[in-house]
Amino acid sequence: MTFEVIGTYAVGLCLLIGGAFALIGTIGLLKFNDSMTRLHAPTKVGTIGVGAILLASVINSFVSGEGSMHELLIMAFLFVTAPISANFIAKVNIHKRACDTPPSPPRDDTWSTLAVPEADRSLADQNAKV
Repeated sequence: MTFEVIGTYAVGLCLLIGGAFALIGTIGLLKFNDSMTRLHAPTKVGTIGVGAILLASVINSFVSGEGSMHELLIMAFLFVTAPISANFIAKVNIHKRACDTPPSPPRDDTWSTLAVPEADRSLADQNAKV
C-alpha cells in the first residue's frame, strides 16, 4: 500500500468518526429535556466530532503534498474555548435558577487563604524555625 492509499483510508475513518460524534451530539441536543443536560451533548461530543473532521483535513492536506497547520490551530482553539463556554452557560443557568441548585460547599476558612488550621500550626512553627 502506498502512502496515498493509507492516507485516504485514514481520512475516511476520521470523517466517519467525526460525523458519528457530531450526529450523536445533535441527537443529544434534541433529546435531552433541560438546559443543563442538553449542554453536555454539543460541548463534549461535538468537540470531538469537529476535532476528528479537522484531523481528516490535516491528513488530507499532507497526503496531497500541501501540508497545512491551520486546522491544528483551529483544533487547539476549539479544545480550549469549548469547556470555558460550557462553564459560562452552566453558570448562567444556575444564576437564573433554571436548574437545580448544586449543594453548597462545606465551610472552610482555610481554603484559598493564608490561614493555617490549628492542627497544622505546629508543623508551620517547626518549618519557620528551620
